[in-house]
Amino acid sequence: MNRLVILGGGESGVGTAILGKQNGYEVFVSDKGKIKEEYKDVLEHFEINWEEENHTESKILNASLVMKSPGIPDTAPLVKEIHNKGIPVISEIEFASKYTNATIIGITGSNGKTTTTMLAGHLLKEEGLHMGVAGNIGDSYAKMVAENNYDFYVLEISSFQLDGIVDFKPHIAILTNITPDHLDRYEYKFENYIASKFKIAKNQTNEDFLIYDADDEVISTWLAKNPVKSKLLPFSVKKQLKEGAYLKDDKIIINIQNNILEMTTDTLALEGVHNLKNTMAAATAARLVSIRKETIRQSVANFQGVEHRLEKVLKIHHVQYINDSKATNVNATYYALESMKTATVWIVGGVDKGNDYTELMPFVREKVKAIICLGEDNSKIKDVFGNVVDLMVETYDMNEAVKVAYKIAERGETVLLSPACASFDLFDNYEDRGNQFKQAVKNL
Repeated sequence: MNRLVILGGGESGVGTAILGKQNGYEVFVSDKGKIKEEYKDVLEHFEINWEEENHTESKILNASLVMKSPGIPDTAPLVKEIHNKGIPVISEIEFASKYTNATIIGITGSNGKTTTTMLAGHLLKEEGLHMGVAGNIGDSYAKMVAENNYDFYVLEISSFQLDGIVDFKPHIAILTNITPDHLDRYEYKFENYIASKFKIAKNQTNEDFLIYDADDEVISTWLAKNPVKSKLLPFSVKKQLKEGAYLKDDKIIINIQNNILEMTTDTLALEGVHNLKNTMAAATAARLVSIRKETIRQSVANFQGVEHRLEKVLKIHHVQYINDSKATNVNATYYALESMKTATVWIVGGVDKGNDYTELMPFVREKVKAIICLGEDNSKIKDVFGNVVDLMVETYDMNEAVKVAYKIAERGETVLLSPACASFDLFDNYEDRGNQFKQAVKNL
C-alpha cells in the first residue's frame, strides 16, 4: 500500500492528510512541535495516525512519498535522510494538484502576492465563477481539493512551496516582483532565491501564461538568460507595452491580442504605485479567464484590501493610523512609505533579516518626521536613521509605541506601522503584531 508521510501537522499538513486518505494512501502525520487541538480533532475524525513533539524515523523512512511543511528546510537532517533513501519529498501544492482538473492561477513574488491573490479571487468571485482561494493564505489547498470540485483555484505560493514541486503547472502564473528575502534558506545566494521563484513557470507550455513586472530588473535579466515556454504578459507603470498592461494618461490599459480593457486609476480602491501593479496583474489574469470588462472595473473599485497591509485603522484628532504589519521586509516598507501623502510618524523594527535600509533614505528624509523603534534590538535602525530624523524613540511593546506616536503626531499627519522586519521577537506573528496595533489605537 502507498504510504504517505506528512512532516508538519499545521494547515497544509492536515489538508494533505485528508486528501491522501481520500485517495487510498496509508497516512501518517509527524510534527516535531505540538499539533493544535483543532487539527488533532480533524485527524482523529478522519482516523489518521499522528505523532507530536517527535519524529519517529522508523515510521517515516518507510514512506513511499513525503509531503513536508514549507517551514522545514531541505537541509534538516531528517529531510536529508529521506532524500538519501530515494523517497520523493514534495510540497502540498504538488500533491494536491494531481487531484484536480481545475484551472490554476498561481501567484508568487517577494511582495504583493497576498493582495494580488485576494484581488484576483475577488474578480473571479464577483463574476460568479466556482472558485477557491488557497495556498499560502487561508484554508489549505489540499483540503479544498478534497472537499470541493472547483473550476478555478487562485493560489498564493511561496518560494518554499515552489521548492517542492515536480509537475505542478499553473495555467496562469503571476510573478509580482523579486527582492532579496528569506536568503537564510538559500545559502545567502540571491540567484538561488530567484531560481526558486521562477519554478512557478518551469512546467508551463506555450498554452500557458506568465504575467510579470516588466519594471523589475531582476525578473527581466533572469528571463533574458533563462527563457520560459509560456506566453509572456508583462505589466509596467513606467513604459507603454505592445501587449500586457501599462499606464497611459491616468488610465490602466490592458491589451491581450488586441482586445483592450481601459480603467481609470482614480476609481481603484487600493492606493499606491505598487497597488497599481497588483491591480494590473490580477486584472490581466481575470481577462485571460474571460471575465467581463465591467465586472473587472466594478470589482477593482469595491475591493476591500488585505488585513495588515496598508490597512486604515482609525482617524483620531485628524491623524490617520495605518496598519502595515505585513511589511516584513524593506521592500514592502518601501511601498508603504512611497504611498504616504503626509508627514509620517513611522513605527519600525523587529527581527532583522539582514536588512539594508538605505533604499528607504529618500522617503525618510522627505516624509518621516519621527521614528519609533519597536524591537528588542534597534541598533541598526538607530545607526542608519539617527542623523536623518529629528526625533527617534525606542519602545519595547505596542501600547507604548502607539502612545508615543499619539503624543508626537499632529493634525493632518499619519502614524504608520510598517516594521520592515519579522515579528518574532515581541509577537507571535505579523497578524498578532497588527492586531495589537489596532487594539492599542482603539484604546487611545
